[in-house]
Amino acid sequence: MRRTKKIVPVAALLALAACAPSTAGQAGQPGGAQAAGKPLPSASVDADFDLNALVAAAKKEGSLLVYDSSGDIEEVAAAFTAKYGIAMEGVKSDTPQTAEKMTREHAADNVTIDAAMYEDGGVLMGQLIPQGIVQTWVPADLQDQILPEDRNPLRALSKATVFAYNTKLSPGGCPIKNIWELTEPAWSGKLVMQDPLGKPTVLSFFTQLDAHGNQALEQAYQAKYGEPLKTEEKSAAYEWIKRLAANKPVLTGSDEDISGAVGAPGATDKKIGFMSISKFRNNEDKGYTQAACAGMTPFTGFSYPKYVAVAAKSKHPNAAKLYARFIMTEEGVKHEIGEGGISGNSTVQPRVTPAGLADWKGQLFHTDPKALVSDLQNRQVVSDFWRVNHR
Repeated sequence: MRRTKKIVPVAALLALAACAPSTAGQAGQPGGAQAAGKPLPSASVDADFDLNALVAAAKKEGSLLVYDSSGDIEEVAAAFTAKYGIAMEGVKSDTPQTAEKMTREHAADNVTIDAAMYEDGGVLMGQLIPQGIVQTWVPADLQDQILPEDRNPLRALSKATVFAYNTKLSPGGCPIKNIWELTEPAWSGKLVMQDPLGKPTVLSFFTQLDAHGNQALEQAYQAKYGEPLKTEEKSAAYEWIKRLAANKPVLTGSDEDISGAVGAPGATDKKIGFMSISKFRNNEDKGYTQAACAGMTPFTGFSYPKYVAVAAKSKHPNAAKLYARFIMTEEGVKHEIGEGGISGNSTVQPRVTPAGLADWKGQLFHTDPKALVSDLQNRQVVSDFWRVNHR
């Protein structure tokens, strides 16, 4: 972990089109499938679906490889193998790297990744699906348990990134009550977060704030300072992003580093972490003392969808389909939402959220899935804006 003035290059996902198969219009960009307002290819639903037949066919294929941005995929793999007797390997990989690898494998007709979990819905809907690299398959026997808007692409779950603090160092509660405080000199160098240029969900959060979060930010500013926000930027969101970047946040490459900086037993300096709720497992596993910033104005963090997709040229297509069905059940998704989250299957009860995040709906800023392709189109703009202001 370090505070750095050097900005890593724009994430590999921004160069995907350069290595993807040529199309009439570059997907995810003006003129591409989604930019032109064309719908995604229809999700695949087997009309003659038979679970027993699918399991038998998957067993004949013998193995399965799934990539995921969360290490929880290893637990999912173990559970899948125990249930079906099919050797499944789960690999933790950042979403941009997974997307690039699947694109190259597809182009080379040498596919090794059978399925993947995607946090970056913009790349999934704006590039990978329109270019035929991956496809959505919906298990017919669970279709009625999945809301129509969650079927294409198939939302496996929703997760969250929240502002967190050390409860031992701040026993009276989160020392930050309003997100504008994070832009003040008193908190310079005390926010620890993943570098946005390498974390698509954070970039999406920034663009979505500009799309439908400005009013909340303006109201939060008024509540904190007793006067309206004045800015020369295009919006309240861009003003907050500028001030946040300029306040020397400590940038890392992983949520594990953030969790360690904030909640580790040996921590002595009060810091705020902007991290995935999955890292709250460290409270039990490692004796950390961390909680979400309950009551933070205007929100404690943001939620985002996580999708499951099957490689179009998978060598184990039935095993990949069986995995997609497995992750849409309580038995499969519970490993992904152990520290909090919402399944894409409406019959699966939400998991217990971490301390400080009691109201998933009311405490979080929620990503709008319909705007994810627009997020992708605007990603370069917000990336450049962050780069200019983080110094």
